[in-house]
Amino acid sequence: MSSVDYDVIVVGGGAAGLYTALCLPTYLRVALITKDTLSLSASDWAQGGIAAAIGPNDAVSFHVEDTLRAGAGLCEPAAVLHLAEQAKNCIHHLLDLGVAFDRHGEQLAMTLEAAHSRHRVLHAADTTGRAVVSILAERVLRCDHISVLEQAFVLNLWHGQNFCRGVVLSHQQEIRWLSAQLTVLATGGGGQIYAYTTNPEGSTGDGVAMAWRSGVELRDLEFFQFHPTSLNHPEAPPFLISEAVRGEGAHLVDDSGHRFAFTYHPDGELAPRDVVSRAIFQHMALTGQSRVWLDMRPIDAERLHYRFPNIVKVCRYWGIDPAAQPVPVSPAAHYWMGGITTDLHSRTSLTNLYAVGENASTGVHGANRLASNSLLECLVYGAELGQLEMRSLPPSSRQPALSLADLSTALSGDLPDWSGWRSQLSQLLWQSAGICRDQATLEAAIDQINDLRQRWQLLPLTQAIAQLPPGKVIALPENSAAVIRQWGELQNLHDIGWLILTSAHFRTESRGGHYRSDYPQTIPAWRVHTSVIGNQIYRSDLEEPAPK
Repeated sequence: MSSVDYDVIVVGGGAAGLYTALCLPTYLRVALITKDTLSLSASDWAQGGIAAAIGPNDAVSFHVEDTLRAGAGLCEPAAVLHLAEQAKNCIHHLLDLGVAFDRHGEQLAMTLEAAHSRHRVLHAADTTGRAVVSILAERVLRCDHISVLEQAFVLNLWHGQNFCRGVVLSHQQEIRWLSAQLTVLATGGGGQIYAYTTNPEGSTGDGVAMAWRSGVELRDLEFFQFHPTSLNHPEAPPFLISEAVRGEGAHLVDDSGHRFAFTYHPDGELAPRDVVSRAIFQHMALTGQSRVWLDMRPIDAERLHYRFPNIVKVCRYWGIDPAAQPVPVSPAAHYWMGGITTDLHSRTSLTNLYAVGENASTGVHGANRLASNSLLECLVYGAELGQLEMRSLPPSSRQPALSLADLSTALSGDLPDWSGWRSQLSQLLWQSAGICRDQATLEAAIDQINDLRQRWQLLPLTQAIAQLPPGKVIALPENSAAVIRQWGELQNLHDIGWLILTSAHFRTESRGGHYRSDYPQTIPAWRVHTSVIGNQIYRSDLEEPAPK
Protein backbone atom coordinates (compact mmCIF):
# COMPACT_ATOMS: atom_id res chain seq x y z
CA MET A 1 0.00 0.00 0.00
CA SER A 2 3.00 2.31 0.14
CA SER A 3 2.62 3.11 -3.56
CA VAL A 4 -0.55 5.15 -3.00
CA ASP A 5 -1.31 8.41 -1.21
CA TYR A 6 -4.14 6.89 0.85
CA ASP A 7 -5.77 3.55 1.39
CA VAL A 8 -9.27 5.00 0.92
CA ILE A 9 -10.48 8.31 -0.50
CA VAL A 10 -14.01 9.38 0.49
CA VAL A 11 -15.44 12.23 -1.61
CA GLY A 12 -18.17 14.11 0.24
CA GLY A 13 -18.62 15.63 3.69
CA GLY A 14 -22.31 14.93 4.35
CA ALA A 15 -23.82 12.14 6.43
CA ALA A 16 -22.86 9.43 3.92
CA GLY A 17 -19.22 10.47 3.62
CA LEU A 18 -18.73 11.14 7.33
CA TYR A 19 -20.34 7.90 8.47
CA THR A 20 -18.44 5.90 5.86
CA ALA A 21 -15.14 7.38 7.03
CA LEU A 22 -15.96 6.56 10.66
CA CYS A 23 -16.92 2.97 9.82
CA LEU A 24 -13.71 2.24 7.91
CA PRO A 25 -11.10 0.22 9.85
CA THR A 26 -8.86 2.53 11.88
CA TYR A 27 -5.66 0.98 10.50
CA LEU A 28 -6.44 2.47 7.06
CA ARG A 29 -5.19 5.87 5.92
CA VAL A 30 -8.34 7.74 4.88
CA ALA A 31 -8.74 11.05 3.03
CA LEU A 32 -12.14 12.74 3.39
CA ILE A 33 -12.56 15.35 0.66
CA THR A 34 -15.25 18.05 0.79
CA LYS A 35 -15.60 20.99 -1.56
CA ASP A 36 -17.01 23.18 1.20
CA THR A 37 -16.65 22.59 4.94
CA LEU A 38 -17.82 19.61 6.93
CA SER A 39 -20.93 21.44 8.08
CA LEU A 40 -22.28 22.43 4.67
CA SER A 41 -24.21 19.67 2.89
CA ALA A 42 -27.75 18.60 2.04
CA SER A 43 -27.60 16.30 5.09
CA ASP A 44 -27.03 19.34 7.27
CA TRP A 45 -30.18 20.92 5.80
CA ALA A 46 -32.32 17.81 6.38
CA GLN A 47 -35.33 18.59 8.58
CA GLY A 48 -36.89 15.18 8.20
CA GLY A 49 -35.89 12.37 10.48
CA ILE A 50 -34.56 8.84 10.28
CA ALA A 51 -36.98 5.96 9.82
CA ALA A 52 -36.39 2.85 11.91
CA ALA A 53 -38.76 0.06 12.90
CA ILE A 54 -37.82 -0.02 16.57
CA GLY A 55 -41.11 0.95 18.24
CA PRO A 56 -43.22 -1.57 20.19
CA ASN A 57 -45.98 -1.62 17.56
CA ASP A 58 -43.66 -1.73 14.56
CA ALA A 59 -41.68 -4.42 12.74
CA VAL A 60 -39.05 -4.70 10.02
CA SER A 61 -41.66 -6.28 7.75
CA PHE A 62 -43.93 -3.22 8.06
CA HIS A 63 -41.05 -0.89 7.19
CA VAL A 64 -40.23 -3.05 4.17
CA GLU A 65 -43.85 -3.07 3.00
CA ASP A 66 -44.16 0.71 3.27
CA THR A 67 -40.89 1.25 1.38
CA LEU A 68 -41.88 -1.14 -1.40
CA ARG A 69 -45.28 0.49 -1.72
CA ALA A 70 -43.79 3.98 -2.03
CA GLY A 71 -41.20 2.74 -4.54
CA ALA A 72 -43.92 1.95 -7.10
CA GLY A 73 -42.56 -1.44 -8.13
CA LEU A 74 -38.91 -0.51 -8.70
CA CYS A 75 -37.38 -1.18 -5.29
CA GLU A 76 -34.87 -4.00 -4.99
CA PRO A 77 -36.40 -6.19 -2.23
CA ALA A 78 -33.04 -7.42 -0.92
CA ALA A 79 -31.77 -3.84 -0.60
CA VAL A 80 -34.93 -2.72 1.21
CA LEU A 81 -34.79 -5.66 3.60
CA HIS A 82 -31.14 -4.94 4.35
CA LEU A 83 -31.99 -1.28 5.05
CA ALA A 84 -34.83 -2.11 7.44
CA GLU A 85 -32.95 -4.87 9.25
CA GLN A 86 -29.85 -2.76 9.88
CA ALA A 87 -31.75 0.36 11.00
CA LYS A 88 -31.77 -0.56 14.68
CA ASN A 89 -27.99 -1.05 14.82
CA CYS A 90 -27.38 2.29 13.12
CA ILE A 91 -29.72 4.18 15.46
CA HIS A 92 -28.02 2.68 18.50
CA HIS A 93 -24.64 3.63 17.05
CA LEU A 94 -25.79 7.23 16.61
CA LEU A 95 -27.05 7.27 20.19
CA ASP A 96 -23.67 5.95 21.36
CA LEU A 97 -21.97 8.72 19.38
CA GLY A 98 -24.09 11.30 21.16
CA VAL A 99 -26.92 12.23 18.77
CA ALA A 100 -29.76 13.66 20.86
CA PHE A 101 -33.02 12.43 19.34
CA ASP A 102 -36.33 13.72 20.69
CA ARG A 103 -37.81 11.72 23.55
CA HIS A 104 -41.06 11.21 25.43
CA GLY A 105 -39.70 10.83 28.93
CA GLU A 106 -37.02 8.16 28.71
CA GLN A 107 -38.32 6.68 25.45
CA LEU A 108 -37.34 7.75 21.94
CA ALA A 109 -40.13 9.77 20.33
CA MET A 110 -41.51 8.27 17.12
CA THR A 111 -43.52 10.39 14.69
CA LEU A 112 -45.68 9.55 11.69
CA GLU A 113 -44.80 10.78 8.20
CA ALA A 114 -46.47 10.44 4.84
CA ALA A 115 -46.83 6.89 3.46
CA HIS A 116 -45.58 5.30 6.72
CA SER A 117 -48.06 2.92 8.35
CA ARG A 118 -46.51 3.27 11.80
CA HIS A 119 -44.95 5.96 14.00
CA ARG A 120 -41.29 5.16 13.26
CA VAL A 121 -39.49 8.40 12.38
CA LEU A 122 -36.93 9.74 14.87
CA HIS A 123 -36.21 13.46 14.96
CA ALA A 124 -33.91 15.93 16.64
CA ALA A 125 -36.45 18.78 16.64
CA ASP A 126 -36.62 19.93 12.98
CA THR A 127 -32.86 19.90 12.37
CA THR A 128 -32.17 16.16 12.43
CA GLY A 129 -29.62 16.31 9.65
CA ARG A 130 -27.66 19.01 11.42
CA ALA A 131 -27.73 17.07 14.69
CA VAL A 132 -26.40 13.95 13.00
CA VAL A 133 -23.81 15.66 10.78
CA SER A 134 -22.40 17.82 13.58
CA ILE A 135 -21.76 14.77 15.77
CA LEU A 136 -20.26 12.77 12.89
CA ALA A 137 -18.02 15.68 11.87
CA GLU A 138 -16.82 16.12 15.43
CA ARG A 139 -15.93 12.42 15.62
CA VAL A 140 -14.16 12.45 12.26
CA LEU A 141 -11.99 15.38 13.30
CA ARG A 142 -10.85 13.39 16.34
CA CYS A 143 -9.57 10.50 14.21
CA ASP A 144 -5.84 10.56 13.53
CA HIS A 145 -6.16 8.13 10.62
CA ILE A 146 -8.59 10.45 8.73
CA SER A 147 -7.17 13.44 6.85
CA VAL A 148 -9.83 16.04 6.03
CA LEU A 149 -9.31 18.08 2.86
CA GLU A 150 -11.73 21.01 2.91
CA GLN A 151 -12.34 23.47 0.08
CA ALA A 152 -11.10 20.79 -2.31
CA PHE A 153 -12.98 20.24 -5.56
CA VAL A 154 -12.76 16.86 -7.29
CA LEU A 155 -12.76 17.32 -11.06
CA ASN A 156 -12.79 13.71 -12.17
CA LEU A 157 -12.08 10.14 -11.23
CA TRP A 158 -8.59 8.85 -11.98
CA HIS A 159 -9.16 5.53 -13.68
CA GLY A 160 -7.53 3.17 -16.12
CA GLN A 161 -7.51 -0.48 -17.14
CA ASN A 162 -11.05 -0.96 -15.80
CA PHE A 163 -10.32 0.12 -12.23
CA CYS A 164 -10.39 3.35 -10.26
CA ARG A 165 -7.09 4.52 -8.82
CA GLY A 166 -8.16 7.78 -7.18
CA VAL A 167 -9.28 11.28 -8.09
CA VAL A 168 -8.17 14.45 -9.84
CA LEU A 169 -8.77 17.44 -7.59
CA SER A 170 -8.19 21.14 -7.26
CA HIS A 171 -6.86 22.02 -3.82
CA GLN A 172 -4.68 24.79 -2.44
CA GLN A 173 -3.86 26.33 -5.83
CA GLU A 174 -2.94 23.00 -7.40
CA ILE A 175 -4.55 20.38 -9.56
CA ARG A 176 -3.24 17.03 -8.45
CA TRP A 177 -3.83 13.33 -8.95
CA LEU A 178 -4.52 11.69 -5.58
CA SER A 179 -4.25 7.90 -5.51
CA ALA A 180 -5.92 5.33 -3.27
CA GLN A 181 -6.59 1.62 -3.12
CA LEU A 182 -10.33 2.36 -2.98
CA THR A 183 -12.43 5.43 -3.74
CA VAL A 184 -15.89 6.15 -2.32
CA LEU A 185 -18.26 8.70 -3.89
CA ALA A 186 -20.61 10.30 -1.36
CA THR A 187 -21.21 13.66 -3.03
CA GLY A 188 -24.98 13.90 -2.51
CA GLY A 189 -27.65 14.81 -5.03
CA GLY A 190 -28.12 17.15 -7.95
CA GLY A 191 -31.00 19.42 -7.00
CA GLN A 192 -29.23 22.50 -8.36
CA ILE A 193 -30.06 21.31 -11.88
CA TYR A 194 -33.54 22.71 -11.15
CA ALA A 195 -34.41 26.39 -10.79
CA TYR A 196 -36.38 25.69 -7.61
CA THR A 197 -34.82 23.30 -5.14
CA THR A 198 -34.48 22.70 -1.44
CA ASN A 199 -30.86 21.60 -1.96
CA PRO A 200 -27.83 23.76 -1.08
CA GLU A 201 -25.80 25.37 -3.85
CA GLY A 202 -23.21 22.59 -3.75
CA SER A 203 -25.69 19.88 -4.81
CA THR A 204 -24.54 19.76 -8.42
CA GLY A 205 -24.53 16.02 -9.13
CA ASP A 206 -20.74 15.77 -8.97
CA GLY A 207 -20.45 12.06 -8.12
CA VAL A 208 -22.97 10.90 -10.71
CA ALA A 209 -21.41 13.03 -13.45
CA MET A 210 -17.85 11.90 -12.66
CA ALA A 211 -18.90 8.26 -12.59
CA TRP A 212 -20.73 8.60 -15.91
CA ARG A 213 -17.71 10.18 -17.59
CA SER A 214 -15.68 7.18 -16.41
CA GLY A 215 -18.09 4.67 -17.97
CA VAL A 216 -19.71 3.56 -14.69
CA GLU A 217 -23.26 2.20 -14.87
CA LEU A 218 -26.03 4.58 -13.72
CA ARG A 219 -29.67 3.77 -13.04
CA ASP A 220 -33.17 5.33 -12.89
CA LEU A 221 -32.06 8.93 -13.46
CA GLU A 222 -35.54 10.09 -14.48
CA PHE A 223 -36.86 9.67 -10.95
CA PHE A 224 -36.55 12.99 -9.13
CA GLN A 225 -38.62 13.71 -6.06
CA PHE A 226 -40.18 17.13 -5.67
CA HIS A 227 -40.94 18.16 -2.12
CA PRO A 228 -44.50 19.47 -1.88
CA THR A 229 -43.96 22.23 0.65
CA SER A 230 -41.13 24.66 0.07
CA LEU A 231 -41.56 28.19 1.43
CA ASN A 232 -42.75 30.42 -1.42
CA HIS A 233 -41.91 34.01 -0.50
CA PRO A 234 -40.83 36.60 -3.10
CA GLU A 235 -37.69 37.53 -1.16
CA ALA A 236 -36.78 34.18 0.38
CA PRO A 237 -34.82 31.31 -1.19
CA PRO A 238 -36.70 27.98 -1.30
CA PHE A 239 -36.82 26.59 2.23
CA LEU A 240 -38.12 23.10 2.93
CA ILE A 241 -41.00 22.81 5.37
CA SER A 242 -40.79 19.28 6.66
CA GLU A 243 -43.29 16.58 5.83
CA ALA A 244 -43.52 16.00 9.56
CA VAL A 245 -45.51 19.25 9.84
CA ARG A 246 -48.33 17.62 7.88
CA GLY A 247 -47.83 14.45 9.92
CA GLU A 248 -48.49 16.54 13.04
CA GLY A 249 -51.76 17.84 11.60
CA ALA A 250 -51.08 20.80 9.28
CA HIS A 251 -53.47 21.24 6.33
CA LEU A 252 -52.94 22.24 2.72
CA VAL A 253 -55.47 24.84 1.62
CA ASP A 254 -56.03 27.14 -1.34
CA ASP A 255 -56.95 30.82 -1.32
CA SER A 256 -60.53 29.99 -0.36
CA GLY A 257 -59.44 27.80 2.56
CA HIS A 258 -60.42 24.57 0.79
CA ARG A 259 -58.40 21.43 1.72
CA PHE A 260 -57.90 20.52 -1.92
CA ALA A 261 -55.47 17.59 -1.48
CA PHE A 262 -58.35 15.16 -0.88
CA THR A 263 -59.65 15.98 -4.34
CA TYR A 264 -56.56 14.32 -5.78
CA HIS A 265 -55.99 11.42 -3.34
CA PRO A 266 -57.98 9.86 -0.47
CA ASP A 267 -55.03 10.29 1.92
CA GLY A 268 -55.00 14.04 1.33
CA GLU A 269 -51.90 15.74 2.73
CA LEU A 270 -50.43 12.40 3.84
CA ALA A 271 -50.37 10.82 0.39
CA PRO A 272 -46.92 9.97 -1.07
CA ARG A 273 -44.77 12.98 -1.93
CA ASP A 274 -45.10 12.69 -5.68
CA VAL A 275 -48.90 12.65 -5.38
CA VAL A 276 -48.99 15.67 -3.07
CA SER A 277 -46.50 17.62 -5.21
CA ARG A 278 -48.49 16.89 -8.35
CA ALA A 279 -51.74 17.81 -6.60
CA ILE A 280 -50.31 21.20 -5.65
CA PHE A 281 -48.87 21.70 -9.14
CA GLN A 282 -52.17 20.84 -10.81
CA HIS A 283 -54.22 22.89 -8.37
CA MET A 284 -52.01 25.93 -8.94
CA ALA A 285 -52.52 25.51 -12.69
CA LEU A 286 -56.28 25.16 -12.17
CA THR A 287 -56.58 28.25 -9.98
CA GLY A 288 -53.92 30.33 -11.72
CA GLN A 289 -52.03 30.83 -8.45
CA SER A 290 -48.27 30.57 -7.95
CA ARG A 291 -48.57 29.04 -4.47
CA VAL A 292 -50.90 27.34 -2.02
CA TRP A 293 -50.97 27.57 1.77
CA LEU A 294 -49.81 25.29 4.55
CA ASP A 295 -51.99 25.92 7.59
CA MET A 296 -50.18 24.90 10.78
CA ARG A 297 -52.80 26.37 13.12
CA PRO A 298 -54.42 22.95 13.76
CA ILE A 299 -51.20 22.05 15.63
CA ASP A 300 -51.13 23.19 19.25
CA ALA A 301 -48.93 26.31 19.42
CA GLU A 302 -46.71 24.90 22.16
CA ARG A 303 -46.30 21.66 20.21
CA LEU A 304 -45.53 23.60 17.02
CA HIS A 305 -42.74 25.58 18.68
CA TYR A 306 -41.31 22.48 20.37
CA ARG A 307 -41.29 20.25 17.29
CA PHE A 308 -40.41 22.78 14.61
CA PRO A 309 -38.38 25.61 16.15
CA ASN A 310 -36.25 26.20 13.05
CA ILE A 311 -39.25 26.29 10.70
CA VAL A 312 -41.00 28.78 12.96
CA LYS A 313 -37.82 30.85 13.20
CA VAL A 314 -37.29 31.02 9.43
CA CYS A 315 -40.94 31.80 8.68
CA ARG A 316 -40.96 34.58 11.28
CA TYR A 317 -37.76 35.99 9.77
CA TRP A 318 -39.72 36.49 6.55
CA GLY A 319 -42.67 38.07 8.38
CA ILE A 320 -44.91 34.99 8.66
CA ASP A 321 -46.11 33.60 12.01
CA PRO A 322 -47.09 29.93 11.41
CA ALA A 323 -49.02 29.83 14.68
CA ALA A 324 -51.29 32.66 13.53
CA GLN A 325 -51.47 32.48 9.71
CA PRO A 326 -51.04 30.03 6.82
CA VAL A 327 -47.61 29.80 5.19
CA PRO A 328 -47.25 30.20 1.38
CA VAL A 329 -45.71 27.05 -0.17
CA SER A 330 -45.08 25.37 -3.53
CA PRO A 331 -43.13 22.29 -4.70
CA ALA A 332 -39.36 22.27 -5.27
CA ALA A 333 -36.84 19.67 -6.41
CA HIS A 334 -35.68 17.74 -3.38
CA TYR A 335 -34.23 14.23 -3.77
CA TRP A 336 -32.80 12.19 -6.65
CA MET A 337 -33.79 8.53 -6.47
CA GLY A 338 -31.53 7.57 -9.37
CA GLY A 339 -27.75 7.48 -9.31
CA ILE A 340 -24.71 5.24 -9.57
CA THR A 341 -25.74 1.60 -9.61
CA THR A 342 -24.47 -0.22 -6.50
CA ASP A 343 -24.88 -3.62 -4.89
CA LEU A 344 -25.59 -4.50 -1.25
CA HIS A 345 -21.96 -3.76 -0.40
CA SER A 346 -21.95 -0.32 -2.11
CA ARG A 347 -19.77 -1.55 -5.00
CA THR A 348 -20.17 0.05 -8.44
CA SER A 349 -19.48 -1.42 -11.89
CA LEU A 350 -15.91 -0.01 -11.80
CA THR A 351 -13.43 -2.00 -9.75
CA ASN A 352 -12.20 -0.17 -6.61
CA LEU A 353 -15.02 2.41 -6.84
CA TYR A 354 -17.86 2.55 -4.30
CA ALA A 355 -20.82 4.91 -3.89
CA VAL A 356 -22.91 5.75 -0.82
CA GLY A 357 -25.81 8.11 -0.12
CA GLU A 358 -27.89 10.12 -2.56
CA ASN A 359 -25.43 9.76 -5.45
CA ALA A 360 -25.90 5.97 -5.27
CA SER A 361 -28.77 3.87 -6.59
CA THR A 362 -28.93 1.06 -4.05
CA GLY A 363 -32.41 -0.04 -5.10
CA VAL A 364 -33.91 1.09 -1.79
CA HIS A 365 -35.98 4.00 -3.09
CA GLY A 366 -37.28 2.64 -6.38
CA ALA A 367 -39.34 5.22 -8.26
CA ASN A 368 -40.30 7.27 -5.19
CA ARG A 369 -38.42 7.55 -1.89
CA LEU A 370 -40.31 6.86 1.31
CA ALA A 371 -39.93 9.81 3.68
CA SER A 372 -36.96 9.64 6.08
CA ASN A 373 -35.32 6.63 4.44
CA SER A 374 -32.51 8.73 2.96
CA LEU A 375 -30.49 9.47 6.10
CA LEU A 376 -30.94 5.85 7.11
CA GLU A 377 -29.63 4.71 3.72
CA CYS A 378 -26.50 6.85 4.24
CA LEU A 379 -25.84 5.04 7.52
CA VAL A 380 -26.69 1.47 6.53
CA TYR A 381 -24.76 1.46 3.29
CA GLY A 382 -21.94 3.56 4.69
CA ALA A 383 -21.51 0.91 7.39
CA GLU A 384 -20.98 -1.68 4.65
CA LEU A 385 -17.63 -0.02 3.91
CA GLY A 386 -16.41 -1.22 7.29
CA GLN A 387 -15.80 -4.59 5.62
CA LEU A 388 -13.89 -3.44 2.57
CA GLU A 389 -11.70 -5.83 0.66
CA MET A 390 -8.49 -3.98 -0.14
CA ARG A 391 -7.09 -4.44 -3.62
CA SER A 392 -3.56 -3.56 -4.70
CA LEU A 393 -2.96 -0.98 -7.40
CA PRO A 394 0.03 -0.78 -9.70
CA PRO A 395 2.46 1.96 -8.62
CA SER A 396 2.16 5.41 -10.15
CA SER A 397 5.04 7.60 -11.15
CA ARG A 398 5.76 10.74 -9.14
CA GLN A 399 6.55 13.84 -11.15
CA PRO A 400 7.44 17.39 -10.12
CA ALA A 401 5.02 20.29 -10.20
CA LEU A 402 4.85 22.28 -13.40
CA SER A 403 3.10 25.29 -14.84
CA LEU A 404 0.73 24.65 -17.73
CA ALA A 405 0.65 27.62 -20.09
CA ASP A 406 -2.66 26.70 -21.78
CA LEU A 407 -4.47 26.43 -18.45
CA SER A 408 -3.04 29.71 -17.19
CA THR A 409 -4.03 31.46 -20.39
CA ALA A 410 -7.57 30.06 -20.22
CA LEU A 411 -7.99 31.13 -16.61
CA SER A 412 -6.72 34.64 -17.24
CA GLY A 413 -8.77 35.19 -20.40
CA ASP A 414 -12.40 36.20 -20.89
CA LEU A 415 -14.64 33.76 -19.04
CA PRO A 416 -18.37 33.23 -19.58
CA ASP A 417 -21.00 34.45 -17.14
CA TRP A 418 -21.13 31.25 -15.09
CA SER A 419 -24.20 32.34 -13.07
CA GLY A 420 -26.16 33.26 -16.19
CA TRP A 421 -25.28 30.01 -17.93
CA ARG A 422 -26.18 28.02 -14.82
CA SER A 423 -29.52 29.84 -14.47
CA GLN A 424 -30.37 29.12 -18.10
CA LEU A 425 -29.67 25.44 -17.57
CA SER A 426 -31.71 25.15 -14.36
CA GLN A 427 -34.69 26.95 -15.90
CA LEU A 428 -34.54 24.59 -18.89
CA LEU A 429 -34.73 21.51 -16.65
CA TRP A 430 -37.46 22.96 -14.42
CA GLN A 431 -39.66 23.71 -17.43
CA SER A 432 -39.02 20.44 -19.30
CA ALA A 433 -38.23 17.71 -16.75
CA GLY A 434 -39.99 19.02 -13.66
CA ILE A 435 -43.14 17.75 -11.99
CA CYS A 436 -44.98 17.09 -15.29
CA ARG A 437 -43.24 16.05 -18.53
CA ASP A 438 -44.16 15.28 -22.15
CA GLN A 439 -42.38 14.08 -25.28
CA ALA A 440 -42.36 17.30 -27.32
CA THR A 441 -41.03 19.40 -24.43
CA LEU A 442 -38.38 16.83 -23.55
CA GLU A 443 -37.17 16.56 -27.15
CA ALA A 444 -36.90 20.33 -27.49
CA ALA A 445 -34.97 20.48 -24.21
CA ILE A 446 -32.58 17.72 -25.31
CA ASP A 447 -31.80 19.73 -28.46
CA GLN A 448 -31.12 22.80 -26.34
CA ILE A 449 -28.89 21.04 -23.85
CA ASN A 450 -26.96 19.37 -26.66
CA ASP A 451 -26.28 22.83 -28.04
CA LEU A 452 -25.16 24.08 -24.62
CA ARG A 453 -22.84 21.09 -24.20
CA GLN A 454 -21.29 21.64 -27.64
CA ARG A 455 -20.61 25.28 -26.80
CA TRP A 456 -19.16 24.14 -23.48
CA GLN A 457 -16.67 21.81 -25.16
CA LEU A 458 -15.35 24.72 -27.26
CA LEU A 459 -14.45 26.87 -24.24
CA PRO A 460 -10.66 27.32 -23.91
CA LEU A 461 -10.84 26.37 -20.22
CA THR A 462 -12.69 23.13 -21.00
CA GLN A 463 -10.13 22.19 -23.65
CA ALA A 464 -7.18 23.07 -21.38
CA ILE A 465 -8.44 20.95 -18.47
CA ALA A 466 -9.20 18.04 -20.82
CA GLN A 467 -5.54 18.05 -21.91
CA LEU A 468 -4.01 17.93 -18.42
CA PRO A 469 -1.27 15.26 -18.32
CA PRO A 470 -2.23 12.41 -15.93
CA GLY A 471 -0.10 11.91 -12.85
CA LYS A 472 1.30 15.43 -12.84
CA VAL A 473 0.82 18.18 -10.28
CA ILE A 474 -0.39 21.38 -11.91
CA ALA A 475 0.31 24.70 -10.20
CA LEU A 476 -2.68 27.02 -10.65
CA PRO A 477 -2.55 30.78 -11.13
CA GLU A 478 -3.32 32.74 -7.97
CA ASN A 479 -7.00 32.96 -6.94
CA SER A 480 -8.15 30.57 -9.67
CA ALA A 481 -9.53 27.79 -7.42
CA ALA A 482 -12.99 29.41 -7.30
CA VAL A 483 -13.10 29.59 -11.10
CA ILE A 484 -12.10 25.93 -11.39
CA ARG A 485 -14.92 24.95 -9.03
CA GLN A 486 -17.49 27.06 -10.91
CA TRP A 487 -16.35 25.47 -14.15
CA GLY A 488 -16.44 21.95 -12.68
CA GLU A 489 -19.88 22.30 -11.12
CA LEU A 490 -21.34 23.65 -14.34
CA GLN A 491 -19.79 20.80 -16.32
CA ASN A 492 -21.42 18.33 -13.93
CA LEU A 493 -24.78 20.10 -14.22
CA HIS A 494 -24.59 19.89 -18.02
CA ASP A 495 -23.97 16.16 -17.78
CA ILE A 496 -26.68 15.30 -15.26
CA GLY A 497 -29.14 17.58 -17.06
CA TRP A 498 -28.63 15.61 -20.25
CA LEU A 499 -28.89 12.32 -18.34
CA ILE A 500 -32.17 13.28 -16.65
CA LEU A 501 -33.73 14.54 -19.89
CA THR A 502 -32.65 11.49 -21.86
CA SER A 503 -33.90 9.08 -19.21
CA ALA A 504 -37.21 10.93 -18.81
CA HIS A 505 -37.72 10.79 -22.58
CA PHE A 506 -36.90 7.08 -22.66
CA ARG A 507 -39.46 5.99 -20.03
CA THR A 508 -42.87 6.24 -21.74
CA GLU A 509 -45.08 5.80 -18.69
CA SER A 510 -45.75 7.53 -15.36
CA ARG A 511 -44.37 5.99 -12.19
CA GLY A 512 -43.36 7.47 -8.84
CA GLY A 513 -41.32 10.65 -9.25
CA HIS A 514 -41.59 10.49 -13.05
CA TYR A 515 -44.87 11.80 -14.47
CA ARG A 516 -45.53 11.99 -18.22
CA SER A 517 -48.73 13.88 -19.08
CA ASP A 518 -48.72 12.14 -22.48
CA TYR A 519 -48.32 8.71 -20.81
CA PRO A 520 -50.20 9.23 -17.52
CA GLN A 521 -50.68 5.55 -16.69
CA THR A 522 -48.30 3.20 -14.89
CA ILE A 523 -47.61 0.36 -17.32
CA PRO A 524 -46.72 -3.12 -15.95
CA ALA A 525 -44.32 -3.75 -18.85
CA TRP A 526 -42.29 -0.76 -17.66
CA ARG A 527 -41.65 -2.26 -14.24
CA VAL A 528 -37.97 -2.25 -15.10
CA HIS A 529 -34.97 -0.09 -14.34
CA THR A 530 -33.47 2.24 -16.91
CA SER A 531 -29.70 1.87 -17.05
CA VAL A 532 -27.17 4.21 -18.64
CA ILE A 533 -23.57 3.46 -19.62
CA GLY A 534 -21.93 6.20 -21.65
CA ASN A 535 -24.40 7.36 -24.30
CA GLN A 536 -26.37 4.10 -24.22
CA ILE A 537 -29.65 3.85 -22.32
CA TYR A 538 -31.52 0.59 -22.03
CA ARG A 539 -34.13 -1.35 -20.04
CA SER A 540 -32.88 -3.67 -17.34
CA ASP A 541 -35.32 -6.17 -15.84
CA LEU A 542 -35.59 -6.47 -12.07
CA GLU A 543 -33.44 -9.33 -10.79
CA GLU A 544 -36.28 -10.69 -8.69
CA PRO A 545 -39.98 -9.88 -8.20
CA ALA A 546 -41.08 -7.89 -5.19
CA PRO A 547 -42.46 -10.10 -2.39
CA LYS A 548 -46.23 -10.28 -2.11
